Amino acid sequence: MAENMRMIDGKKFMWDGVIYEERSKAEETQSQYQENKFETRLLTEEGKYLIYTRRVAEQQTPEE
Repeated sequence: MAENMRMIDGKKFMWDGVIYEERSKAEETQSQYQENKFETRLLTEEGKYLIYTRRVAEQQTPEE
Protein backbone atom coordinates (compact mmCIF):
# COMPACT_ATOMS: atom_id res chain seq x y z
CA MET A 1 0.00 0.00 0.00
CA ALA A 2 2.11 2.92 1.26
CA GLU A 3 5.65 3.64 0.16
CA ASN A 4 8.19 4.38 2.90
CA MET A 5 9.64 7.27 0.92
CA ARG A 6 8.10 9.57 -1.66
CA MET A 7 9.37 12.48 -3.65
CA ILE A 8 6.82 15.29 -3.36
CA ASP A 9 7.47 18.68 -4.97
CA GLY A 10 11.06 17.58 -5.57
CA LYS A 11 11.64 16.86 -1.85
CA LYS A 12 12.13 13.54 -0.06
CA PHE A 13 9.40 12.73 2.48
CA MET A 14 9.24 9.70 4.76
CA TRP A 15 6.01 7.92 5.73
CA ASP A 16 5.39 7.85 9.49
CA GLY A 17 4.33 4.20 9.23
CA VAL A 18 0.73 4.65 10.38
CA ILE A 19 -2.44 4.14 8.34
CA TYR A 20 -5.07 6.53 9.66
CA GLU A 21 -8.70 5.51 9.25
CA GLU A 22 -10.05 8.94 10.21
CA ARG A 23 -8.98 12.22 8.65
CA SER A 24 -9.40 14.05 11.97
CA LYS A 25 -6.86 11.77 13.71
CA ALA A 26 -4.43 12.19 10.79
CA GLU A 27 -4.78 15.97 10.94
CA GLU A 28 -4.24 15.95 14.71
CA THR A 29 -1.03 13.95 14.29
CA GLN A 30 0.04 16.15 11.38
CA SER A 31 -0.31 19.22 13.62
CA GLN A 32 1.94 17.60 16.24
CA TYR A 33 4.62 16.99 13.61
CA GLN A 34 4.35 20.60 12.45
CA GLU A 35 4.72 21.86 16.03
CA ASN A 36 7.99 19.92 16.12
CA LYS A 37 9.16 21.73 12.97
CA PHE A 38 8.51 18.94 10.46
CA GLU A 39 7.28 19.72 6.98
CA THR A 40 4.31 17.42 6.33
CA ARG A 41 2.04 16.16 3.57
CA LEU A 42 -1.27 14.39 4.19
CA LEU A 43 -2.13 11.96 1.40
CA THR A 44 -5.21 9.83 0.79
CA GLU A 45 -4.70 6.34 -0.56
CA GLU A 46 -7.43 3.71 -0.92
CA GLY A 47 -9.69 5.72 1.40
CA LYS A 48 -7.06 5.84 4.18
CA TYR A 49 -4.88 8.73 5.29
CA LEU A 50 -1.09 8.73 5.30
CA ILE A 51 1.30 11.30 6.71
CA TYR A 52 4.65 11.96 5.09
CA THR A 53 7.18 14.12 6.91
CA ARG A 54 10.55 15.71 6.39
CA ARG A 55 12.80 17.93 8.42
CA VAL A 56 15.92 19.65 7.24
CA ALA A 57 18.70 19.62 9.79
CA GLU A 58 19.71 23.02 11.00
CA GLN A 59 23.17 24.03 9.91
CA GLN A 60 25.65 23.61 12.74
CA THR A 61 28.80 25.60 13.19
CA PRO A 62 31.98 23.71 14.01
CA GLU A 63 33.07 23.80 17.62
CA GLU A 64 36.31 25.65 18.24
